[in-house]
Amino acid sequence: MNMWADGPSFKYHRFSFALTKRLMDLSFALLCLPIMLVLAFGIFVANPIWNPGKLFFRQRRMGRHGKPFTMWKFRTMLDNGAAVRDANAPLDADRITSLGRLLRRSKLDELPNILNILTGDMSLIGPRPDAFEHATEYALSVPRYRKRFTVRPGITGLAQVRGGYADNLRSVRRKARYDSFYIRNRSILLELSIIFATIGVVLSGFGQR
Repeated sequence: MNMWADGPSFKYHRFSFALTKRLMDLSFALLCLPIMLVLAFGIFVANPIWNPGKLFFRQRRMGRHGKPFTMWKFRTMLDNGAAVRDANAPLDADRITSLGRLLRRSKLDELPNILNILTGDMSLIGPRPDAFEHATEYALSVPRYRKRFTVRPGITGLAQVRGGYADNLRSVRRKARYDSFYIRNRSILLELSIIFATIGVVLSGFGQR
């Protein structure tokens, strides 16, 4: 047993990591904000032809400590379906627009998540937040799933770069295992490795939906 596990050294390490992570989050969000604004203008102009409807998609997701928050994305699907699909239903791929498909492939649809980083609801790295209704159901049926609520959800995470898109109960269980590993082993080195892996995922199209 480590006699220093709950001592001052451990608490300082935990505080230092949390502070460094938050500074990294804010730096990333502020650097990306001008890019998001330029991209938003371009999508707004292109929307009437290739992506008719609203510019943004907003959805209630479950965040840290199980609290709901509104997550922002660029809209990629026709606005003619249910606000939240069933937790075990497949993705409505037929509703994805031509511009939306490009945004999803490049992961640029997630860029407005930086607004959630600025408000403190999300981090750059962490468990990807699920729709509030889905998370409520998974928390009752998926082992380790509740552990993800001990940290801020992220734009990207270990489950995304290792496991890909989760669209069924089996893949959600796999995602929960990756998220649990990430939470137990959080470090700046692991954060950086996930960032570099995310770049590879974007370039390769791994887990694209």
